[in-house]
Amino acid sequence: MTNTQEIIDLEQKYVLQTYKRPEFVLERGEGVWLYDSEGQRYLDGGSGIAVNALGYRHEVISQAIRAAAEGLLHVSNLYHTAPHAELARDLCEASFADRVFFCNSGAEANEG
Repeated sequence: MTNTQEIIDLEQKYVLQTYKRPEFVLERGEGVWLYDSEGQRYLDGGSGIAVNALGYRHEVISQAIRAAAEGLLHVSNLYHTAPHAELARDLCEASFADRVFFCNSGAEANEG
């Protein structure tokens, strides 16, 4: 599906319309720029709603994702893994905490 209006129509049919969206379809990002299906460039002033502070296609992040995908992209905290142990150590060394608890959501994080 490549037609901009077809994609917008499909979303309007199946996604709750809780807010007004601009009439273009984003396809990719590079650095601080977003590009739509027509090749138009937009400055991402919202940083992907605060989750892309380092921009799109950041080479170090892309390499880390590729490395993870070639090994263990994700396993639960029920298992021991080197990245899990190393991240726990790094977080404790950089903070006030003696231990960390990795969890899936805020609900898990707040339950006692």
